Amino acid sequence: MYQAPLPKTYENITSEEAVSLIRRRKEQLSGRMVILGHHYQRDEIIQFADFTGDSLKLSQIAAQQTEAEFIVFCGVHFMAESADILTSEQQNILLPDMTAGCPMADMAEIDQVQLCFNTLQEKLPHPEKLIPVTYVNSSAEIKAFCGAHGGLCCTSGNGREVLETLWHQDPEAMILFLPDQHLGRNTGYALGRKLEDMPLWDPYQQQGGIPDEQYQHAGMVLWDGYCSVHMEFTTEQIQKARAEDPQVKVIVHPECKFDVVQQSDYVGSTERIIQTIRAAESGTRWMVGTEINLVNRLAQQMADRNIQVRSLSDTACLCETMYRIDLPHLAWLLDTLARHCQNPQSVPLTNVVSVDESIKADARNALDKMLEITAQN
Repeated sequence: MYQAPLPKTYENITSEEAVSLIRRRKEQLSGRMVILGHHYQRDEIIQFADFTGDSLKLSQIAAQQTEAEFIVFCGVHFMAESADILTSEQQNILLPDMTAGCPMADMAEIDQVQLCFNTLQEKLPHPEKLIPVTYVNSSAEIKAFCGAHGGLCCTSGNGREVLETLWHQDPEAMILFLPDQHLGRNTGYALGRKLEDMPLWDPYQQQGGIPDEQYQHAGMVLWDGYCSVHMEFTTEQIQKARAEDPQVKVIVHPECKFDVVQQSDYVGSTERIIQTIRAAESGTRWMVGTEINLVNRLAQQMADRNIQVRSLSDTACLCETMYRIDLPHLAWLLDTLARHCQNPQSVPLTNVVSVDESIKADARNALDKMLEITAQN
């Protein structure tokens, strides 16, 4: 992922100038372009979004915009990849800053995953029952690997449905869960799996650092990946919040650590957190364990209903790579896109996220299997 340095014109642009330019270009490109904004984006970007949502919701929305030639995804790289997988060949997915990646997605590299899968097949008593499942917060390559090996994707919102369906179809199924250990552990435990039956695979240790005897009863092997934002939340923060306000309600994302999830009142995906707080009674007070831009936006939206929303952490739990999408980059991208549309021969299309055709079909298969399970339930 290479991002060309911004021209000085955009580096030095003021916020007011950037907003004015983006508005003009958005109006000029109306009908040909849509802008998608992830919930974790800052408000100055969200104001321009035609649609907001979590990563999968936005990718599905992208696929529905069949008239749009250009889809500007204000998120991170793996999200733009998912949008490219689900949209038509005639559509172009653009990312304002190509360095906006996801550290957790980068924690599972395809060679490491292939080695892990091969080792598990050797160690398991029933290797034919091994199913790879990847959180959508993963690269297209990892999605394609799962699709090619009988597996599928899941989200933080439908992870329980996916795992429950797989284990209902075969109670002895062995799942390799990628790349977020905490989502896998929290979901497996909620479905009755014991912690000791969900060993952790460390790709930097020989044979993952898992003793042979653990494979005999394991129902799921967890990849040693995590979200640095959600790792910031602790049980000490929950205890402090309740000591200061016994009536406070705590809701956290399932990417948080196991003990944090166990001590919380509610756990849910980004969309579920939004829905839960929006449905809350007036006068309630909430401490939220997820990214700070979303928490601050909810606090503003709920203020007129006398619902208090605060971050569980005193420090700014910010998705730093998402934060790379800013006004100068969005202004530059839309300006370049408008000039490309006027003169495509001399102004090339830039910051296009395109998944190689050699892996797109298998990745699409993994996503489609997940969507089929979600639709059935």
